[in-house]
Amino acid sequence: MSKPTDRPARSPARRSPVALPGFLQRERIVARPGFNRWLIPPAALAVHLCIGQAYATSVYKNALVEHFAVSQTAIGIVFSIAIVMLGLSAALFGTWVDRNGPRAAMFTAACFWVSGFLVGGLGIETQQLWLLYLGYGVLGGIGLGIGYISPVSTLIKWFPDRPGLATGMAIMGFGGGALIASPLSRQLMSYYDPGYDGTAGTVPNGEAVAALFFTFAALYLVFMMFGAAIVRVPADDWRPTGFDPSTVKQKALVTTESVSAANAIKTPQFWLLWTVLFCNVTAGIGILEQAAPMIQDFFRSGDTSTVAATAAAGFVGVLSLFNMAGRFVWSSTSDFIGRKPIYMVYLGVGLLLYVALATIGNSATWVFVLLAAVIISFYGGGFATVPAYLRDLFGTYQVGAIHGRLLTAWSAAGVAGPLIVNSVLDTQGEPGTLVAANYRPALFIMVGLLAVGFVANLLVKPVASKWHEPHATTPATARANPERSAAR
Repeated sequence: MSKPTDRPARSPARRSPVALPGFLQRERIVARPGFNRWLIPPAALAVHLCIGQAYATSVYKNALVEHFAVSQTAIGIVFSIAIVMLGLSAALFGTWVDRNGPRAAMFTAACFWVSGFLVGGLGIETQQLWLLYLGYGVLGGIGLGIGYISPVSTLIKWFPDRPGLATGMAIMGFGGGALIASPLSRQLMSYYDPGYDGTAGTVPNGEAVAALFFTFAALYLVFMMFGAAIVRVPADDWRPTGFDPSTVKQKALVTTESVSAANAIKTPQFWLLWTVLFCNVTAGIGILEQAAPMIQDFFRSGDTSTVAATAAAGFVGVLSLFNMAGRFVWSSTSDFIGRKPIYMVYLGVGLLLYVALATIGNSATWVFVLLAAVIISFYGGGFATVPAYLRDLFGTYQVGAIHGRLLTAWSAAGVAGPLIVNSVLDTQGEPGTLVAANYRPALFIMVGLLAVGFVANLLVKPVASKWHEPHATTPATARANPERSAAR
């Protein structure tokens, strides 16, 4: 086993295949003494509110179906490609993000995210669907992955005393991105296509959607570059006033040691958390993906539903609000009750709520809405709390890279969740004829998944000391030589 102190650390410049411009280098953004750490959340939100647009793609989905004259599935693949690329890019570039710092990562994320809109818009304008896949799906997905993990790992380092609050602030922005992008998209498309008024009976033309893409490219470029410009990293020896790192040792599962990303994926704790995230996300997507038709079907009698289409759209908006609020509220709560107990709530209480939804969800509209809203708040909370859980188990050293690898669970859930629900519903009948009972098999599958996640969370224990980095390692040498412990 080789030790890092047995050989001199190599400089970051030697290890980088491409030298970064000076203004992007990590050393240029180390905060000076007295810097106010509360200036960092706006930088994180500037990025996450932009890439959170990914949750608003349903706004122009029907327009693209008509424009390309293809099926819903053919257009839905665009979103699936983007989510898969999110997980893959976060996993592949996580170490690079940790080594080069948040400004380089945010700048890179902005370039990919904006390029995705430009190439995707060109594909719409020229009616070449493969360009939309390449643009929004592949390029945009890479921007999503790099942009998602960078602000999170940065905030964890600025808020070592409140990591749950920090990750909640950042990931709440991702959930809130759609709340801004959805109405803005409708307004812009009605401006570019006067025949579209935003109601259910009208659909914007393809040129309006292409113009929307080009407009978003310009807007998101400005906001994401603003975030990259103002972001800072703390000095290696910086601590918040009054914070004593030794106090975190008093909490179960919380470590002050460091584990590299290469070693983290060899531990059972990583794969247990991967299972927890996969189960929690798959169950949440089960509702989110079918939200509008689901509430109508639960209260259907014959060919008609007591829930109108406009009310169903309002229900989707309510879920978005609970999704966003859950990310902040539940993640912040985890700072006080601990990460493992909060996941017992997400998965254990969530399991009971799913059972209630399947059995009494159709008794009253308010019951259905309340149950679904709390379940979705747990879904959002699970997303926001997992970076802090990783920090507790593996330390802050390469938490961004470890988080990136864990997000492959999101990619897998993004495929599995809709596949489970749609496969079950396909066996139950045609859309427009389904009722509450037809959803029960899918809902009980979700109950089983949550039970698996609950058990996986119970099995999480502190990481064995053999995976800890040597104490002689400093953050600077660790960044310079990130793969040294991979052979351990």
